[in-house]
Amino acid sequence: MHKATRAFLLATLAALSGAAAMAATAVVTADRMLDVLAGKMVDKPAIVVVDGRIKAVLTQGDAAIPQDATRIALPGQTLLPGLIDMHVHLDNDPRIDGYHNLDYTDSFWVAIGVANAKAMLEAGFTTVRNVGSANYADVGIKQAVEGGYVPGPRIVPATWLLGATGGHCDETEGLPPHFAAVPLENIADSPDGFRALVRKVHKYGAEVIKICATGGVLSRRDVAGAQQMSFEEIKAVVDEAHRLGLKVAAHAHGLSGINDCLRAGVDTIEHASLANEESFQLAKDHGAWFSMDIYDDDYILAEGPKNGMFEESLAKERAIGLKQRQTFRAAYNAGVKMIFGTDNGGVFPAGQNALQFAKMVEWGMPPLEAIRAATRNAAQALAREGDVGAIAVGRYGDFVAVAGDPLKDIRLLEHPAAVIKGGERVK
Repeated sequence: MHKATRAFLLATLAALSGAAAMAATAVVTADRMLDVLAGKMVDKPAIVVVDGRIKAVLTQGDAAIPQDATRIALPGQTLLPGLIDMHVHLDNDPRIDGYHNLDYTDSFWVAIGVANAKAMLEAGFTTVRNVGSANYADVGIKQAVEGGYVPGPRIVPATWLLGATGGHCDETEGLPPHFAAVPLENIADSPDGFRALVRKVHKYGAEVIKICATGGVLSRRDVAGAQQMSFEEIKAVVDEAHRLGLKVAAHAHGLSGINDCLRAGVDTIEHASLANEESFQLAKDHGAWFSMDIYDDDYILAEGPKNGMFEESLAKERAIGLKQRQTFRAAYNAGVKMIFGTDNGGVFPAGQNALQFAKMVEWGMPPLEAIRAATRNAAQALAREGDVGAIAVGRYGDFVAVAGDPLKDIRLLEHPAAVIKGGERVK
């Protein structure tokens, strides 16, 4: 370590030690640490966390390590940044599918969200982007987590998914007309209507805007690839959201919807199943990210029939699942920026998020890049590089540890040995 840097660290840590009565200090040690920014392993790390944030990244034995700090020792383990899933649905359970969800009262889904938040945290996902909740449930769960009432990850809420009448975001799609007698508060059919929806969900806690630009698999009667929002409507959402400082995520399976979203300036394309070479170039030109949930096909086709999934949805998945994986490989090879998004909670049970890593490697992404998709890249896409996504000074002390080298066996991430959030061990 450079002498000037070391002197600065010693002085800083000495000052912190003097304030020990006011600050919670922890030192996390392990055999190895994956530096996702540099793309290399670091031996014998010692990470100093003060009041939830990383204050120093040192080596074990360094004299600058505070001696009176709480110790979290992880011998034999590899330390990684806390993982980030950019596409989850907290207040949902895929084991209650089709019309079976009508058996439960509205508030039931908030309770499900509390359980799912805990499961995702214990799986090593210390930050999640919740891209769609009815009745602002994700905002409530976020407030409960931040208030210390329930355990859970850091949550970036979208609140309601915004979409067109009869589209993938229309919860009464496929139901008789009398079910839609009361207008849904997330549906619009004009640029001005969508602009008003963006303002409303932002008012009530949205930190990202989610739209349904095309049809979907789990909606019953639409066509997954069909465009459901016009370019003008998409552009109105993007312009209003960006004016408010919010990113926009677009559910988009179909080619025309994907490309119109990219031309309009959408920040992340969710699913991107039928994207082509033109889409890849548009994504690179506009700096957009692809979030592709390529594990889901396995769960849907194996478990969907048992869970009451509509046969129409199963047929759509059979038609689109393999194509999405082929598109994932082509997009990565074309240089499209990729983030880790699974649809966990919405499509397969909460806490199993890490099952997707092996699929990403199987379909052509090196293990380091798969991990970066869920750390460095996700933080960049969230514009929260100062908080999450790497083990670096200033960021939250969020870590996941595995018993081995995840660059050699990516499936180690499916069974974390320890999870730490804000310098406190939660598993």
